[in-house]
Amino acid sequence: MEIQDTGSKDVAKAAIRMSMTSTMEEEKSLKSDYLNKSIRTVAVNFGGEFISSVMKIIERAVVASKREGVISDCHLEEGAVAGAAREALSQIMNKAIGCNVGGKIAIARYNDHVSVAVFTAIGVLHLNEVSIGMAHRAL
Repeated sequence: MEIQDTGSKDVAKAAIRMSMTSTMEEEKSLKSDYLNKSIRTVAVNFGGEFISSVMKIIERAVVASKREGVISDCHLEEGAVAGAAREALSQIMNKAIGCNVGGKIAIARYNDHVSVAVFTAIGVLHLNEVSIGMAHRAL
């Protein structure tokens, strides 16, 4: 049997899957499964008008990552999460400008690989578009 190394693709999948969880129970279960594979994860819900929420979403991603031990309290790791979160949000920006958004941002890390995924509904009232953005950083 061939042993596979965990790489950036696996970490990106973990972030995407975490961002798509619907319940806290599902999130906790998936988080535990990934921890057994030495992939640390965290996910945070968000909502509001897109433009005014961008900085709050990035801040929540960094704070949650530190709180859950995904990253340490250092400038380099905080910057990696903030930069990846900004990149992931920029991927949905064209659809989201001027609209309300609601969803989840998730961060996954294995060794020097950090991925951030954002899964969100974008729209007005019940007329929603669904979008996902993802970015990776190496530490």
